[in-house]
Amino acid sequence: MTEYVVGSPIADTKAPDTELERRWDERKFRAKLVNPANRRRHRVIVVGTGLAGASAGATLAEQGYRVAQFCFQDSPRRAHSVAAQGGINAAKNYRNDGDSVYRLFYDTVKGGDFRSRESNVYRLAEISAQIIDQAVAQGVPFAREYGGLLDTRSFGGVQVQRTFYARGQTGQQLLLGAYQALSRQIDAGRVEMHARTEMLDLVVVDGRARGIVARDLITGRVSTHLADAVVLATGGYGNVFYLSTNAKGSNASAIWRAHRRGAYFANPCFTQIHPTCIPRSGDHQSKLTLMSESLRNDGRIWVPKRPGDTREPGRIPVDERDYYLERMYPSFGNLVPRDIASRAAKNRCDAGFGVGPGGLGVYLDFSDAIGELGRPAIEARYGNLFEMYERITAEDPYQVPMRIYPAIHYTMGGLWVDYDLQSTVPGLFVIGEANFSDHGANRLGASALMQGLADGYFVVPTMINDYIGSNTLEEVAARHPSLIQTQNEVRTRLDRLLGINGTRTVDSFHRELGLLLWDECGMSRNAAGLRSALKQVPELRAEFWRSVRVPGQGAELNQELEKANRVADFLELAELMLLDALVREESCGGHFREEHQTASGEAQRDDARFGHVAAWEYGDTPVLHHEDLIFDHVHPTQRSYT
Repeated sequence: MTEYVVGSPIADTKAPDTELERRWDERKFRAKLVNPANRRRHRVIVVGTGLAGASAGATLAEQGYRVAQFCFQDSPRRAHSVAAQGGINAAKNYRNDGDSVYRLFYDTVKGGDFRSRESNVYRLAEISAQIIDQAVAQGVPFAREYGGLLDTRSFGGVQVQRTFYARGQTGQQLLLGAYQALSRQIDAGRVEMHARTEMLDLVVVDGRARGIVARDLITGRVSTHLADAVVLATGGYGNVFYLSTNAKGSNASAIWRAHRRGAYFANPCFTQIHPTCIPRSGDHQSKLTLMSESLRNDGRIWVPKRPGDTREPGRIPVDERDYYLERMYPSFGNLVPRDIASRAAKNRCDAGFGVGPGGLGVYLDFSDAIGELGRPAIEARYGNLFEMYERITAEDPYQVPMRIYPAIHYTMGGLWVDYDLQSTVPGLFVIGEANFSDHGANRLGASALMQGLADGYFVVPTMINDYIGSNTLEEVAARHPSLIQTQNEVRTRLDRLLGINGTRTVDSFHRELGLLLWDECGMSRNAAGLRSALKQVPELRAEFWRSVRVPGQGAELNQELEKANRVADFLELAELMLLDALVREESCGGHFREEHQTASGEAQRDDARFGHVAAWEYGDTPVLHHEDLIFDHVHPTQRSYT
């Protein structure tokens, strides 16, 4: 699929046309309200129970709505948000080091290589301080200084310390806070919780999102659930690459099925490579392990100055080490943004300076920090991360440097949403990593938790009030033709997967797809490789539908059927990712086209031709809609971290 057509432009019409600092207050004031007694008459579906989903479900139920919440895990608290280790950004300026809402806004737009909306990013920065207050009130155990104030640390791409943290467990602790709030509403009967249940399709009636079709993963029962609005909080699609830092269950089915029902998919090629992951150890692996970016606060990254140097790191003198990030980017050093740190590591390894098996690693060394601060201080900051590293590698990072290498992590692309976080399907709201709205072409570290909680606690509840208050939503008949058609399509698809009875496992297709994407659409991309992959993916998809083997039955616990269903979606999404990467003939953030780089090897944008969001409409021939990005406050420049 290299053919597409350019459709009409798309624009966000919901952000008020007023000063940047007043837009969110103005939008909230203009939003319709639903009085508390009437909210009890309305039902909202929330899919996902990570930080975005749990906070949204809890808040909507607290307001009085009847909420039906879904997750495919056995408990809401097992959502993948627990894996976010390092921290959450907020512009509180506790360090008195020059931080502000505007500086957080500026850093985020710049860090995303000027490919995000000013309105959405400023709102995110503005809400950030409220998130910390909310979490503290819930009892989230943030680290504190001696005087009792909340402690902060730095993350990549900034020169202030605005990242609040709970040791190396920030995501887990924040999720427990949101889970407590959600559990309170479950106990009160205002949230109907459906665990071990996976959304398989979106129900669209008269052009509006009115429900979902879901499968009980224990019994296999397929059922339909109706509501007045649907919220997708289902995370990103990094697992399309097979090896990534995501939990194995993380998938794209919810947003992809919504895309097939009319929701535009924005910037699918914008995927993030995280520089601080444990290198792969062999073909047996099913996932990769992230080591928090917070480690770059105290760890120094280096490689030997001599290519192919196989000496133990402790035997390499300091003057024979290349602290390449400190050399190349002296102002930011080891705290450059993720895309820049990742490419620098790849370049060092490609040039023969890498360490460990296959030369696919660089050192993250804490010896200087331990010598200066003492081991107890480092244990207090990162102890659980060090323990995890030792369990996986059998190496003690207190004694020898960690070995790290970049890996697929976050996805900045997602379903297109306006300022209200509503997709192109009315009534379908998309929050957290499932939408595209805040991070442009590269997410700054510690901003994922910030976005998820901002969307869930503060933005989407207000906007759902406005949607329900502005529309007359008639009850959907149980035998409505759109409902029956969607149910039948889901059952037909499941039956087809079970009936192929081929010779290849689901994982074999997923591995092949992931390797192809990593090679041609991973850390660097070029036109020839993208075109080659665009020919291979349809062939692989055709073979999948001919040759995949899914044992067992549909009316039972069947994890191979679950995986097959998800991989079938990945095989379609991958093609759109490749097409989007081919069409965007520039480099920006994590999207690095080898044909478009500066003399020093940095990403070279083309603002005149590609200063827009690419929003794709589903069809036999995809339709590309452009949303022009307007910068009134942050003027795009060549990013510099030197």
